[in-house]
Amino acid sequence: MGVNLRDIINPLKINLQQLSGRTIAVDTYNALYQFLSIIRGESGNYLMDEEGRVTSHLSGLFYRNINLLELDIKPIYILDGKPPSLKTIEIERRRKVKQEAVKLYNESISKGDLAEARKYAQSTSHLKEYMIDDTKRMLELLGIPWIEASSEGEATASYLTKINIATDVVSQDYDALLFGAKRLVRNVTVTGKRKLPGKRVYMDIAPEEINLEKTLGHLGVTYEQLVDIGILVGTDFNPDGFRRIGPITALKYIQKYGCLEKIDNIRKELQKIDYPAIRKIFLKPAITKPKKKLIWSRPDREKINVFLCGERAFSEDRVNRALDKLKKVENERSENLEKWF
Repeated sequence: MGVNLRDIINPLKINLQQLSGRTIAVDTYNALYQFLSIIRGESGNYLMDEEGRVTSHLSGLFYRNINLLELDIKPIYILDGKPPSLKTIEIERRRKVKQEAVKLYNESISKGDLAEARKYAQSTSHLKEYMIDDTKRMLELLGIPWIEASSEGEATASYLTKINIATDVVSQDYDALLFGAKRLVRNVTVTGKRKLPGKRVYMDIAPEEINLEKTLGHLGVTYEQLVDIGILVGTDFNPDGFRRIGPITALKYIQKYGCLEKIDNIRKELQKIDYPAIRKIFLKPAITKPKKKLIWSRPDREKINVFLCGERAFSEDRVNRALDKLKKVENERSENLEKWF
């Protein structure tokens, strides 16, 4: 779900080229679910290899990262670890939503309504263990470092911006701001034209950048107060939030009262949640520090072909065209750099 801060956030529209030269910490599971949701067949089914193994996520990882590397954008992928116990309710809610979506998808397929089936299919995405293993293998073959976080991936990704290893956190969710990310960039993994669910309408999806310091200044609140705004609206650790309080109302309350404890008309509801523990998750999160220096290397062309084309039935011609294009860009970049010496 993620915290809904959309109505009070004023993002800066950018393009991928403007991220050139930056190091981005990618919320891996968030990206994978985007790939699994979008990269599907006509009836909404996953892309699969001949043995029935899902390859939608691999397609997204390979081609999107080739594009990023071409633009001299260095990704670091952060994988989730064990979720905080307070996330149990949200995890169960998501499970039920997926169960219902699977039911509706099967009903649509039986009726032959492919458009409706595809709509429901996007809500059925599920990560299996082999898909996580495939993700790690794909990243290693691309020469992209990854970190397995001890808990929430966005917390560790945000930490990397605080210690200047990364310049930005890449995620669709606003939670990274509550974890203190210096800069959040959305729509990196989903850039391009996207069909609106249930409609024959397409819209352009462009990256947008949110600077935490500028956002706090614009809202007139502190970082700690932004966390309280998130708790009022509802986070993964108190998904229901507070009745009839959206982001705009939450902002007004915090601007007026300063903190949760001083808001008179939510005191009874506040007693029902462990808000100090939720604050701690964001303000003092469990993070994972890199155990060694992060290194990016050139993709291993031979092993990528073995994995994607030999084992996962990808088009050899298409894979090699993408690798050729990246190699050409990297060679040109190296030649231009050598001219300076």
